Amino acid sequence: MSAQAVFRAAIPKQAALDIARAVSFYVQRLGFTELFQADDYAGVRRGAVEIHLWLCDDKNIPEKTACRVEVENIEPLYAEYQGAGVIHPHSSLQVTPWGTQEFTILDLDGNGITFFESL
Repeated sequence: MSAQAVFRAAIPKQAALDIARAVSFYVQRLGFTELFQADDYAGVRRGAVEIHLWLCDDKNIPEKTACRVEVENIEPLYAEYQGAGVIHPHSSLQVTPWGTQEFTILDLDGNGITFFESL
């Protein structure tokens, strides 16, 4: 019998209208560290979470794109991002019917990132 595949990680790819500007936002406003940057592709990391950014010239794509990131100790992160002014205008830290506490932020291009903690 052959071995089964093991899923180890997922790295979301978010569309960016300007790679350098997007990396700067993720580093300066969201607390990520730059991993690499090219003209049309980049990567950032915070803790165990890595996000890649790909160059896109259609502003509608990032405005319709989102991902979810699981965290521990969500309250201090929410306070940090409130101070950075990045919380989605229709979001707040809330408990959901599916057993999480979560909030959503928007990056400069409109990509949504929902940070959640399982209760």
